[in-house]
Amino acid sequence: MNFLSISLSLAVASFAASAEPVKYDPLKVPDVKIESKTFEIHDAKRNRTLPGRVYLPTSDKPAPVVIFSHGLGGSRDGNPYLGNHWAARGYVVVFVQHPGSDDSVWKSAAPGQRMVDLKKAASLENFMRRGEDIPVLIDALTAFNADKNHALHDRLDLKHIGMSGHSFGATTTQAIAGQSLAGGRLSFRDPRVSAAVMMSPSLPALGDPAKAFESITIPSLLMTGTLDDSPVSSTTPEERQKVFPNLTHAPAWQVIFDQATHMSFNDRDLQGNSESGKRYHALILSLTTAFWDAQLKGDAAAKTWLNGDGPRSILKPEDKWEMNGMAKGQP
Repeated sequence: MNFLSISLSLAVASFAASAEPVKYDPLKVPDVKIESKTFEIHDAKRNRTLPGRVYLPTSDKPAPVVIFSHGLGGSRDGNPYLGNHWAARGYVVVFVQHPGSDDSVWKSAAPGQRMVDLKKAASLENFMRRGEDIPVLIDALTAFNADKNHALHDRLDLKHIGMSGHSFGATTTQAIAGQSLAGGRLSFRDPRVSAAVMMSPSLPALGDPAKAFESITIPSLLMTGTLDDSPVSSTTPEERQKVFPNLTHAPAWQVIFDQATHMSFNDRDLQGNSESGKRYHALILSLTTAFWDAQLKGDAAAKTWLNGDGPRSILKPEDKWEMNGMAKGQP
């Protein structure tokens, strides 16, 4: 072998080593400060104003959108750990606040009255309002994106929208994803939403779950815990885990965190303790980021991680991770 051949061989070997695929890491983010802005949307038809908060990625190119719907008694300012991380990963993250089931329910109430008022706010009327809020929000985002004078002009990739939420927000997400209501006579499905993350999902109050969920066809990630009951209702952890097996027409993944409570998904518990769920937050961020990357960006490495050994490599042996046949068969 002559000198030129040896040099070429070494160059090829060096290139091959440097070209090895980088290991997918859903927690890796650039060292940047995420910009957050508040806004309000007025729905003249319903005379209803929706407060919101948007977390923006550093790139000004159009980015996929993730919407987050808070739980009962929450607000647009909750769970910043989600907004900051998802935005740092390249998503425009929009937290919508739902008047009537937000923090206004309990903030002005006497301590002994707060739980009573929260239970009243978990009503069919507020559920219906929430179902109507999301299309109004997406319509507004569409208008903002087209408005040359708006801060969100041409920042949104509205062909790739994900919807997520916790508790009452998960129920809202289920409705937008396509869950049928009233025996199939009512639907809030919005076809502009193409993937869903449901934290603390719920079974329908009435009717056959299999029938209610058969109209959900978009990829869905469900997250719950072995102690994930409800502060305001009789919902049990076992009932939350029964949503997943009824998603038979959609690619679906589920994690059941060992010992996680209903408040483990939030940044604060009902007593204002900010440490309650932090040991689960890195896991939540890893799984949701891989899901968004796979479904909204079509990232092949994320799909391999999500459907391969990635989740089990970060979860404890006591945690349960599962996916249905449609998820396993995703290209």
